[in-house]
Amino acid sequence: MELRSVEELMELLYACRGAWDTPDRTGDPVDLHDHALQTAALLRRSHPSDKELQVAGLVHDIGYLLPPGDEARHADHAAHAIRPLLGHRVARLVRLHVPAKRYLAATDPWYGLSPQSTFTLQLQGGAMTPAEARAFECDPMAEDAVTLRQADDAAKVPGVNAGIMEDWRPVLELVTAAQR
Repeated sequence: MELRSVEELMELLYACRGAWDTPDRTGDPVDLHDHALQTAALLRRSHPSDKELQVAGLVHDIGYLLPPGDEARHADHAAHAIRPLLGHRVARLVRLHVPAKRYLAATDPWYGLSPQSTFTLQLQGGAMTPAEARAFECDPMAEDAVTLRQADDAAKVPGVNAGIMEDWRPVLELVTAAQR
């Protein structure tokens, strides 16, 4: 599936309400909708001028719905779906949020993951080898991918008011317009 309009993307983002990272809701304590809003809000606070990074935070987990149940490849599904609409950088950051988790697991002894992220880390290849970590560090988007990953990890707090999805429509339109 490739998204072709902001309206299609908004519909998918709204479909994240009540959708979880696991079918039986044993995973992270917030639904994908609240997780998306929290991630984007954290990135807006830490990087207020980087709209593409913020949008990557908003859409990074929509792949859980495309197709449902493919946890190991959710980032690839999301990146493929948004690339035509949001461009290369946003898609690449979305794709890299999983390798960034593997990188942090390999290089940061204090890196903590939720129980669900620990489980999916194994499905996604586990912590990087030293050679994989060195290669990741050479990627020009590695630093931004790690920033996205850190916001992703922090954005799992029940009850946090991170705004409403509709507030992101103008930002999505702005990023989309820049791709044309």
